[in-house]
Amino acid sequence: MKLRNVALIIVLIIIVDQVLKIWIKTHYPTGPVANVIGTKFQLYFVENSGMAWGWKFGNEIGKIVLTLFRLAAVVFGTWYLGRIVRHKYHTGFIVCAALIYAGALGNLIDSMFYGMIFDKGMHYDPSIHDFIGYSGVAAFSDHGYSSFLHGSVVDMLYFPLVRSTFPGWLPFVGGKEFEFFSPIFNIADASISVGVITLLVFQKRFFKRYRNMPVHSTVETNTEVSDKVQVS
Repeated sequence: MKLRNVALIIVLIIIVDQVLKIWIKTHYPTGPVANVIGTKFQLYFVENSGMAWGWKFGNEIGKIVLTLFRLAAVVFGTWYLGRIVRHKYHTGFIVCAALIYAGALGNLIDSMFYGMIFDKGMHYDPSIHDFIGYSGVAAFSDHGYSSFLHGSVVDMLYFPLVRSTFPGWLPFVGGKEFEFFSPIFNIADASISVGVITLLVFQKRFFKRYRNMPVHSTVETNTEVSDKVQVS
């Protein structure tokens, strides 16, 4: 697989991810946006300060650490993608690596720059030691709601496929409501997940070439080796 094809995959994912995020953020307040397929697939705008799928990672310091980790992962990923392309790894493995890389880069863009280019966004309030949301619709601004590395990630894809109640006989959770699938995520999160899951499912096929490479072994003999020995 050629490097330009890998770059094309990454650029397409970044463009789709960022266009959808910017459109949602500049046109809607946080909360429900639209039902795409009934109530099973919705656009629901939220922002999060932490990891993929809306998971949190500590306070403001945790967010900076997470952003720097993403940055380091993208820098390493840039080198690694070039390496596996040069060494002609399995095309499926390269595509999975490109998907994971694109997803990490997509969310890194939010964390690094959104706090500087939008006037509103979820941000850390030291008085309550927690992140707080905002009201209204955000817009591009020269005076951002936060600073470099402090932007919040935009999520909007919501698939509440099943809403029900746990049976009463179950210990601890009996009678409580549950929802599957509850996380709200974005294109970048989906790209990472598809890459990781596909890699795990097809890893034997992706690495078959390297397991089947012949191994050259050394055979020991008692034959004397010298300049006088001729091989016919």
